[in-house]
Amino acid sequence: MSTVLSVTKRETGHRSTLTQLRKGGAIPAVIYGYKLDSTPISISAKEFKKSIQKNGQNSVFSLDLEGKKVNVVVSEVQQCSLKDEVNHVDFLAINMAEELEADVPIKLVGQSVGVSEGGILMQPNLELKVKVKPAELPDSIEVDISSLKVGGSLTVAEIRNQTPVEVISEDDYLLVTIVAPVSAEQEEVTASVEEEQM
Repeated sequence: MSTVLSVTKRETGHRSTLTQLRKGGAIPAVIYGYKLDSTPISISAKEFKKSIQKNGQNSVFSLDLEGKKVNVVVSEVQQCSLKDEVNHVDFLAINMAEELEADVPIKLVGQSVGVSEGGILMQPNLELKVKVKPAELPDSIEVDISSLKVGGSLTVAEIRNQTPVEVISEDDYLLVTIVAPVSAEQEEVTASVEEEQM
């Protein structure tokens, strides 16, 4: 089942308090949702990172809030781009019996025919929106690209029936496409046109 993480209620309002929390190895966070008022909490940065690495960000976590177990999913993570540290986490309390909507990473599997022929793989969208019960939330959704040729593409419509969970992204949502390689001649033409425009 879910990983249990210990959290502590925290006071709100002071920026200095948040700085002290972070310096002490904790992450300021908030928990809200099912049968719960919005509650400011803090969580061990080390514990949170370890749990995400082990279970993935889409897992259901059980938070121990003053002896009360609350099932949650990670709703949002704010990161500091400079230090690669987590600044804040939003946890959404959930009802395990009710379906929820979540973004799940797309995992491409297989070797595309088009790529073998020199085509370039483009993946414009990295996640799919799904509707599923929390206990059945997958870490990723596999999309087989082995039959994809140069000029070919895959949309949600083509994989919807092969997916074990309900996908709610639109049918024309583009997952992957294989584009033709640019020839050396075309590159030269493009380069010379760019030079003329400078």
